[in-house]
Amino acid sequence: MIVIDNILVSDEVVEKQFVCDLNKCRGGCCEDGDAGAPLDKEELEIVLEMYEKIKPYLSEQAIKEVEKKGKYVYNKEFGWVTPTLGNDNEICVYGNRDGKGIIKCAFEQAYYDGVIPWKKPVSCHLFPFIAHKGKNGGFDRINYEPREKLCNPACGLGKKLEVPAYEFLKEPLVRKYGEEFYRALDKAAHLKAAKKENKLSSTP
Repeated sequence: MIVIDNILVSDEVVEKQFVCDLNKCRGGCCEDGDAGAPLDKEELEIVLEMYEKIKPYLSEQAIKEVEKKGKYVYNKEFGWVTPTLGNDNEICVYGNRDGKGIIKCAFEQAYYDGVIPWKKPVSCHLFPFIAHKGKNGGFDRINYEPREKLCNPACGLGKKLEVPAYEFLKEPLVRKYGEEFYRALDKAAHLKAAKKENKLSSTP
């Protein structure tokens, strides 16, 4: 476990290797889950502000679902989340399949088109890292939680390219926790790697 300020970081965050392989997973994390994407409280207002601008990127079915459920909904287990089409384990209303069957986020598409300045919910951006808020003043936690089957291609590609998960996800980590946090995490990762290397080299 790595401790940075009031945040506990799982060792797997720096030890595992991961690079998203959209051609194989098809963006399945946008529909594989027990609810929609978790939203921070400050993101609720952002979703409301951005909705009309990203509406053209949504399917007719998604728009009808938003009109029925709202732009975000409350889940007893996960708090505020994005709505989904039909049941909780169906595709997020803000996700669309392209011609290749890959799910693309409407927020992210609008962001890359220069329509909005916000990329997407930070919980989506961080995946497969899951950020858990500390309760009653306790430590926040960051865990590495890839989907067992869905993320196999990403785990394989990460190993092939030798890219640590935390390096692949530098942008969302900095976005949520700041540059100073990331530098401390990177330093801790290199110290861990050096200790492991020394241990292996000293083993007879």
